[in-house]
Amino acid sequence: MAEVTLESVSKVYADGTKAVDDLNLNVADGEFLVLVGPSGCGKTTALRMVAGLEDISSGEVRIGGRVVNHVPSRDRDVAMVFQSYALYPHLDVFENMAFGMRLRKMPKGEIDTRVRSAADMLGLSEHLTRRPGALSGGQRQRVAMGRAMVRNPSAFLMDEPLSNLDAKLRVQMRAEIARTTRQMGTTTIYVTHDQTEAMTLGHRVAVMKKGVLQQVAAPQELYERPVNLFVAGFIGSPAMNLLRGTLHRDGEAYELSLGSQRLTVPAEILADRPSLTGYLDRPVAVGIRPEDLSDATLRPGGAPAEGDGTTLRASVDLTEALGSDLLIHVALDAAPVVTDDTKELARDSGAADLAGAPAAPSGTEVVARFSPRSQVREGDTVSILVDAGRMHFFDPENGRSIW
Repeated sequence: MAEVTLESVSKVYADGTKAVDDLNLNVADGEFLVLVGPSGCGKTTALRMVAGLEDISSGEVRIGGRVVNHVPSRDRDVAMVFQSYALYPHLDVFENMAFGMRLRKMPKGEIDTRVRSAADMLGLSEHLTRRPGALSGGQRQRVAMGRAMVRNPSAFLMDEPLSNLDAKLRVQMRAEIARTTRQMGTTTIYVTHDQTEAMTLGHRVAVMKKGVLQQVAAPQELYERPVNLFVAGFIGSPAMNLLRGTLHRDGEAYELSLGSQRLTVPAEILADRPSLTGYLDRPVAVGIRPEDLSDATLRPGGAPAEGDGTTLRASVDLTEALGSDLLIHVALDAAPVVTDDTKELARDSGAADLAGAPAAPSGTEVVARFSPRSQVREGDTVSILVDAGRMHFFDPENGRSIW
C-alpha cells in the first residue's frame, strides 16, 4: 500500500489541447478515491498519468513518496483494471490470474496460493478451469479484478470497470469492489462517469470539469455543500433543480421570488449563509433537490394555506412511479439558470436545450420526489411543500456557492 500524490500535474497534447490543468490531489494510504466528471473532463488522462501510460507535461506524480514521472509503468507497482477486461481468451481463469506472476517467475506455490485466495474472495473458486468465453460479464470482470489483486500492488487504478455491465450486474459489482478493496486496504483510484458509483464507492470523490478539479470531499459533503453550480448539478440523481430567483426583504423577513411565486427564507439559511444578504433585490441561482420537494397534501395536519411561503403551485407534466418513490415533473414559471456550468451539464446529460434546464411547455421543468402515497396525476395542479431550509444559493455570474 502507498500514498499517491499528484502535485500541479498537467497534460497538454501536441495540438495544444489541455486535458488536465494543474491537478493537485493526495490519495492517502488505503483510501478509495473516485475521479468523476463528464466525458472528456480529463479523469482518465489523470489516471493514465499515474499508471505511466501517459506522459506528464508538467508537475509531479509520487507513489509511496517516490517520484515516478519517468519510471516505466511496469515498475510503478500499480495494478490497473480496465473497462474491457483484457483477458486472454485461450487461457482459463486460473492462468489469466496467474499470467503476470508467471512472467515475473514467481514460485509456483506462491502463485497457486495467491490465485486461490483471490478466487475465493471473489467467488471464482468454482470457475478456475473455465475460459473467459464461458463466463458472464460480471464473472469476467471479477477475473480482471483478481488478476490485479494477486499482484498485491501499492495501488489499484480502475478505469470505468463496470461500464460494460447491465444495470443489475453494475449494482452487484459495485458492492463486490467496495467489499474487496476495503478488505484488502489497498489505495485505490477509480474513474467513472457514473456519479452513483462515485457516491457509493468513494471515501472521497474528486469532481473534474474540462481538466480542472472542481471539488474533492467526502460524498455527503459534496452532496450537501457543493462549491459551485457544476458540482451541485452533477452530483445527485435526479439532478438538483436550478432556478433563477430574486431575494427580497419584508421587514425582518426575507423572501425568495421564483417567477410569480414567493417562498419564505428561513432564518437558519441566513445564519448559515451570511453573504446571502448582500444579494438583496439581485438575481441568484437557487438549487433545490428533488427530495426536498414533497406533496403538501400529505403533510401531517393537512396542506398549508396557499401563499404562506412554504409551498409552490405547479402543473404536473409527467409522473414516474419507481415503487419506493414517485418522481413528479412539473412546470414552474421561474426562469432557468443559464451559465457555462449549466450548459456543460446539459451537454453531458444529452439535453438538446443548451440554455440550461430542460424547457417545459409552460415554464422550467422541475423534478420532485414524492411519496408513492401521493395521488397526483399528469395534468393536475399540485401544491408542493418546499423544505426551504435545505435550499442552495449560487452567484449566477461566477457559479460559486453563496456562504
